[in-house]
Amino acid sequence: MVAGTLAFLLGIVIFQFQDALPDSAWLALLLPLLLLPWLLPSSWRRWLQPPALVIAGLLWGWWHAALALHPQLPAALEGEDLVLEGVIANLPEADGERSRFLFDVSRLSYRGTPVASPGLVRLSWYRDYPTLEAGQRWRLQVRLKRPHGMVNPGTFDYEGWLYQQRIRATGYVRPAADTVLLDDDSGAFPLQRLRQRLYQQLRRAVGEHPLGGVVAALALGERQDIGRGQWQLLRATGTNHLVAISGLHIGIVAGLVFFLARRLWRWPERLPAPKAAALAALAAAALYAALAGFSIPTQRALIMVAVAMLAVLGQHALRPARVLALALLAVLLLDPLAVLSPGFWLSFGAVAVILYGMGGRLGASGWWWRWGRVQVLVALGLAPVLAVWFQQVPLISPLANLLAVPWVSLLVVPLVLTGAGLAALWPWGAEAVLSLAVLALDALWWWLAWCAGLLPPRWNVLAAAPWTLLPALPGLAWLLAPRGWPARWLGLAWLLPLLLVRPPGPAPGTAWVTLLDVGQGLAVLVRTAGHTLLYDTGPRYGADADAGTMVIVPVLQHYGISRLDVLLLSHGDSDHAGGAAAVFESVEVGRLVSGAAAPLPWRPHEPCHRGQQWHWDGVAFELLYPPPEGGPGGKGNDGSCVLRIATAGGVLLLSGDIEAAAEAELLARAPERLAADVLVAPHHGSKTSSTVPFVTAVAARHALFAIGYRNRWGFPHPRVVERYRAAGAAVHTTAAQGAITVRLEADGLEMESWRRQARRYWFSQ
Repeated sequence: MVAGTLAFLLGIVIFQFQDALPDSAWLALLLPLLLLPWLLPSSWRRWLQPPALVIAGLLWGWWHAALALHPQLPAALEGEDLVLEGVIANLPEADGERSRFLFDVSRLSYRGTPVASPGLVRLSWYRDYPTLEAGQRWRLQVRLKRPHGMVNPGTFDYEGWLYQQRIRATGYVRPAADTVLLDDDSGAFPLQRLRQRLYQQLRRAVGEHPLGGVVAALALGERQDIGRGQWQLLRATGTNHLVAISGLHIGIVAGLVFFLARRLWRWPERLPAPKAAALAALAAAALYAALAGFSIPTQRALIMVAVAMLAVLGQHALRPARVLALALLAVLLLDPLAVLSPGFWLSFGAVAVILYGMGGRLGASGWWWRWGRVQVLVALGLAPVLAVWFQQVPLISPLANLLAVPWVSLLVVPLVLTGAGLAALWPWGAEAVLSLAVLALDALWWWLAWCAGLLPPRWNVLAAAPWTLLPALPGLAWLLAPRGWPARWLGLAWLLPLLLVRPPGPAPGTAWVTLLDVGQGLAVLVRTAGHTLLYDTGPRYGADADAGTMVIVPVLQHYGISRLDVLLLSHGDSDHAGGAAAVFESVEVGRLVSGAAAPLPWRPHEPCHRGQQWHWDGVAFELLYPPPEGGPGGKGNDGSCVLRIATAGGVLLLSGDIEAAAEAELLARAPERLAADVLVAPHHGSKTSSTVPFVTAVAARHALFAIGYRNRWGFPHPRVVERYRAAGAAVHTTAAQGAITVRLEADGLEMESWRRQARRYWFSQ
């Protein structure tokens, strides 16, 4: 059972690494192989069943992928005014700037002509949005685009997340006469409607307390009100799993109900107490999962509880490993796309590690000893997955979780659920109970802050290459084996690649320059053999989102970078400096150099000006602009720092947002210094930049444009693109290629597109 389930899982995982959906001709080849074990003599079956189950998993993943990717929004309709009719399918998230929600589309039309519906879409409603609630039926005028996200090394795969959630388009609502509320309560999504009412009642009961968002997360799985600083503390201590309704909380609720029901059951002649307790525990787990909207993590947890409780009802004495395998198989059959979620691997991995690490051992002294061992086992067992997936392993996690897990599970969650149950029936009683829950959370936050202060945040960074998982997992199994297992210390040797191997870097005399995909903005990471420079930090996307948090810091963690020798902000515009605060919070910054005319809010900066030069590891850096007396106008776009990076193998030019006047001054002062093999085009390809004389003087072989997908300014301007092509340059955009790395090697330059390198079948074409 266990081996067969793992073979099925392996097939699904293999499929997820495909860069395109396989051709249907493969079906004709794989189906006979799937049936082969049952067509040959039984003596062959033992050996042929595992590969057949791998093929079954691959085909199962293929089938679900084909369903999830169709229908598609026609490419011709991207950015067009469309009219949708449908129902709000979740609790809208409002932050003052916008309200964002899922919309289940029943009808779609373009200029009065019906079009096939893409199904579930994710919409944002900006400015003057009405009160939106789950279950409302609307007619909306919108603009949509196919799923598309920023693609960078080590960052969150937004396109993969949309695909896993079966969201086939994203967009925004346009104010128009076609936008009408058709029905305030359509009767659709009644569970989401109920959850919204409970959410509103909980928020009223808790009031303006800073931890009110955590209460809503523990009761309903709605984490929209948890602040950025709160998330940072949870991640730093490895306790962010505590605010997700998943295996831990549902398992604790089911366990408590099972224990109480078994003790309190008084009719054993009608139904044995264990069976009554199993039914009660299963009902409690299902109710809690329903409160969380049956999200994917709660579905996994509910299935695991259901398998265990059904074993009790059927009076089957299943081994824990078999229960886990049955739960895993059920999850894979229900949703094979779950393997794309880190939560899938962390939840099943945590249970597997506990079963392996605590099973088959002599009795230990003391409950706290056993509980502490569990925390250490989970921390060690999941460290390789965290290092590869998130490039972060919270070293303080075992200590923080030692108290936080029982405190939240045995005190906070029961109080929160009791308060939620009373909210509709007895508001005053709900407020009293929830106030106790908030007091308990205050104490928890004090504990987490104390733990987080014990170690520097950068100690949590452990960037690891995916291949290091292969030796690390058997090494951990060897290391955590029961006492008496020979030479357990040898497991440490298998962990050395995970701990010591770092992503490759440039050799002396070379530079690797990565134009990051930050949407409509600019951020460039420059690495030499022993130094790192960051040129601009991308845009701010909203009140709690910016390129620093979402792109730059994860990329730095991916490469194992904890210090920037120079942070160079070309100028102060928000699309170039919007992520700076997050960078300062996360890594050490040596020098801050900027072309901003006004003081920067983070710390004093050195003004950049023509003539500044330095050499790192055989690579020459030179600032060509602005002049010491300031550029044209002295500030804004034409005050941008222009940086020249030169190696024996090529020259790259970073031009910020300079426009025609600054380009003319550069041509007048130092035209010979402008020649470059690679140019990051000025001002994202605006028609106010990249004049013909400038493009001719640079004579770049490659022109790179940092732009957002379908950005509202239409960058890069078609005339500008044609200008570069006429000059002999190949044109590259971050919107189409994701992050672009230019390697200035000793014998020439190499270019690499991250969207092409990390491509998966769900990526935008």
